[in-house]
Amino acid sequence: MYNIKDMDLFRNEYATAISWFTAHGFKIAGIILGAFLIYKFGDAFIEKIIRKAIVPRKFVTKEEEKKREDTLIQVLSTALNILIVVLALLMILSEIGINTTPLIASAGIVGIAVGFGGQYLIKDFISGTFIILENQYRVGDVVCLGTTCGLVEDMNLRITVLRDLDGIVHHVPNGEIKISSNYSKDHANVNLNIGIAYDTSLEKVIQIINKVGNDLSEDKDWKEKIRKPPQFLRVDDFADSAVIVKILGETAPLKQWEVAGELRKRIKIAFDKEHIEIPFPQRVVHMKNIG
Repeated sequence: MYNIKDMDLFRNEYATAISWFTAHGFKIAGIILGAFLIYKFGDAFIEKIIRKAIVPRKFVTKEEEKKREDTLIQVLSTALNILIVVLALLMILSEIGINTTPLIASAGIVGIAVGFGGQYLIKDFISGTFIILENQYRVGDVVCLGTTCGLVEDMNLRITVLRDLDGIVHHVPNGEIKISSNYSKDHANVNLNIGIAYDTSLEKVIQIINKVGNDLSEDKDWKEKIRKPPQFLRVDDFADSAVIVKILGETAPLKQWEVAGELRKRIKIAFDKEHIEIPFPQRVVHMKNIG
């Protein structure tokens, strides 16, 4: 059996809870709802703005421009989502009655800079900002960052995520990047060295290589990938067992490897038909009889 004091206490606590919810609960619900709506529609808004704001540059393909736009959209969307979560959390804590001033002060730029490891975080953010502003590479590019190479799967102001040919994912802090080599920006080159026997007619080899390159660039399955037909460039070296000739051509970004593979195949077939040897190192051993 509940006595009158217990009932009064329950009523007081219930009234207090209703009063608090009326004063703060609806605000917290509004903060959560507002954050959710901004989170949901913010990405679409940023994408629309970036698509319109980026002015196409001359001599840059639509695919290249799209890579740049996608990268900016991804970075800005990530930054916006983080900002939304942080602000919503601080507003909710304030409504609950927790003093957020110390939290804001400790999360400030000065607090981060003097905090343990904060200087590295700022370095990553500054480097990431310049990488994006200078358009060094974008999501979808194949790059080497120092000795780490792969496809850029994700990037933000702090890190760049690469996946190599073995499927291994590498997370590279932007502040640690000293040299970035982009294999897929604007265009790429087919750059092959092929050895031929010393007794082979060089004029004939040049004629065959140029014909194979021209035929490949006119093939309906390959012409969209090739911008300049692979052609004989020069005699690159006199090696021990072969004359090394260099072949150079220009391709669309990221197409250099498959074009080079098809070119090697066709050159090998053409050389076989013309009985042109691609030599390999040989060693002559003289046996001396003893006795």
